Amino acid sequence: MSDTERPRRNFYGRLKGKSLKKSQKTYIDEDLDALSPGAVDWDANPDRTPLELDTLFDGRKVWLEIGFGGGEHLVHQAGQNPDVGIIGCEPYINGVAMLLGKIRRAGVDNLAIHPGDVRDMFDVLPEASIDRAFLLYPDPWPKTRHHRRRFVTPEHLEPLARVLKPGAIFRVATDIEDYVRQTLEQVPQHGFDWLAEGPEDWRAPWDDWLSTRYEQKALREGRTPHYLTFRKR
Repeated sequence: MSDTERPRRNFYGRLKGKSLKKSQKTYIDEDLDALSPGAVDWDANPDRTPLELDTLFDGRKVWLEIGFGGGEHLVHQAGQNPDVGIIGCEPYINGVAMLLGKIRRAGVDNLAIHPGDVRDMFDVLPEASIDRAFLLYPDPWPKTRHHRRRFVTPEHLEPLARVLKPGAIFRVATDIEDYVRQTLEQVPQHGFDWLAEGPEDWRAPWDDWLSTRYEQKALREGRTPHYLTFRKR
């Protein structure tokens, strides 16, 4: 395979759910292209020329949210941190549509959206360019034979480590105890230190946390959230 040939990557998550509402289709048609970095698209950028983040966000620090779900945390962080540019990646088009509606209502202008696999974004992010990354309630893939599909595997953690700056923060939130185990096993092997000195460091949410609908579902069903913070060495 040549350097510019698109790699064959299996994708196991959902791409679409219920039919989009008329308003959501409008958001997709009218807003998505302007918020999507063109360099991520393989047809538009087959040579995988790196994104020019200084141009995209006017020289601001850049954060990355991997799988933003309905986008509530992403919009919250954008509103709280106008001096930061935030890229959100989410292949589930219903979630993308929900986010676009939230962006309209919040009026934030420091977001970029990739409606697809974060691995395509990793291809075009410059090395050591991201100041913070979020992985919040990722697909748990609870069956043992499916654990290789989880994000906290070398296939994802190696490119994540490449694009994060030294000292960058990586936050992981999950309510699945076995996902915690795998995260604590795998993430430090890829150049990260776990920032925890006592139980409250993973039991209590971050000071700027906004509870998501996935977390609320976990709490209703009796599962305990864990908040893991890592720093890139």
